[in-house]
Amino acid sequence: MTPRNTDRNATNNAAGAKTATTEDTLPADLHIDRMTPARALAAMLDNQAHALTALKTALPAIEHAAIAAYQRLCQSETGRLIYVGAGTSARIGVQDGAELLPTFNWPDHRVEFLIAGGSSALLRAVENAEDDAETAAAQIATIAVGHDDVVIGLAASGSTVFTTAAIASAKQAGAVTIGIANNPETALLAMAEYPILLATGAEIIAGSTRLQAGTAQKICLNLISNMIMVKMGFVVDGMMAEMVPTNAKLRRRRAEIDANLSRS
Repeated sequence: MTPRNTDRNATNNAAGAKTATTEDTLPADLHIDRMTPARALAAMLDNQAHALTALKTALPAIEHAAIAAYQRLCQSETGRLIYVGAGTSARIGVQDGAELLPTFNWPDHRVEFLIAGGSSALLRAVENAEDDAETAAAQIATIAVGHDDVVIGLAASGSTVFTTAAIASAKQAGAVTIGIANNPETALLAMAEYPILLATGAEIIAGSTRLQAGTAQKICLNLISNMIMVKMGFVVDGMMAEMVPTNAKLRRRRAEIDANLSRS
């Protein structure tokens, strides 16, 4: 499997025009603060729909990353999925990783999160945390990242120092490294062994990457983690064969899944 995506700027046109970035500002007729609520909501929805176009373009890179991650994780019973990020990207990574245990019975000790500013930053921003390369490298060392692990770094800008430094350290430690960014030609994409460019372009609220950039990142992680779990055998006949029933609703679902699997 070819690790490097050598055509990360495929979204540039033939004339070599600059690819739109998450920091670009949209024309005045798309300034949602000047719209009626109905039109503003429709504009936000249309803007986020562009995430699907970016994801379709990135599907080959997403496949390369997902299969590489699966191949590494199936080599041992201790290899971990490790999510790295700051701010919105960190929260998106935590959401994806936290759902693996109840959905697939993926062992809790095989998921880790490295968050700029620590776990408290999930609820409140921690000033300057995303610029701390030293702490990122130290955290990679503290959790003993190694050859059995897969480290996924997320940064809409692609230039977040904490995330890029963590990926650099993880790569040096021998882990599979995946970088997901929404801007082209960025440090994170250059550093990661498996770069994924989600070229979502300008946001309806300029620079607010919790919108279409964040939507694209969440879907991308959905694709990667679900593909890993499918390949690992946690899905049978399209069902969550190892789902953990933690409440009454899930116990009923567990019974239905077991009944269906016994008939197949």
